[in-house]
Amino acid sequence: MADLHFLANPARFRRFSQRVLPGLGFATALMLAVGIYMAFFVAPEDYQQGKTVRIMFVHVPSAWLSMGGYAMLSALGASLLVWRHPLAALMARAAAPVGASFAAVCLLTGSLWGRPMWGTYWVWDARLTSMLLLFFLYLGHIALSRAYDEPERGDRAAAILALIGVINLPIIKFSVDWWNTLHQPASITRLDAPAIHNSILVPLLWMAVSLLFLFVYLVLLRTETEIDRRRLENAEAAA
Repeated sequence: MADLHFLANPARFRRFSQRVLPGLGFATALMLAVGIYMAFFVAPEDYQQGKTVRIMFVHVPSAWLSMGGYAMLSALGASLLVWRHPLAALMARAAAPVGASFAAVCLLTGSLWGRPMWGTYWVWDARLTSMLLLFFLYLGHIALSRAYDEPERGDRAAAILALIGVINLPIIKFSVDWWNTLHQPASITRLDAPAIHNSILVPLLWMAVSLLFLFVYLVLLRTETEIDRRRLENAEAAA
């Protein structure tokens, strides 16, 4: 906790990220290269889905990261509203577009998978609808944070939306259990054991870690940009 409090200072955080980003960028590129090779050249085709199963290697991690990214937004919102951490608002502004991008990729790849499997690109399925709502919540956060002339007011409004919208995350997770949906039930996060063979599970988890590295890299990079932008705005206001 002391380390996190230390990094709550934007200047210290920027020095930290500048040291971390080069190595993280290299690791991300390497992990993604290996993950893409495993997913598209090593993992076997599914006996029912054929080559279409390869969409899962991008779709599933994107869904995980879009949900995890919104959970992070809510934690940052709480930090801003309760403890008024100076970095929380800037990191939330940085993370929201990244999370929205992963949500968009999840929806797009899900549609591409649904066409051959379900015969249509979209159905108003509980899982799909709640994921679409998550994408709109991201867009709402982005819009609210930039809707006011005073950045602090926009950041607080966006933080409140993030805290309210977090209730959608368990709905996404358990929608396949609570309602009759076309979307398949959980195959990995089960109490007994994953229902996926290791030949597909290992590349899937590798891609998930690779895209997590990419998520962290983009958030750190965008947070640096937000810090610089806020400094410039403050300097212009003081001039």
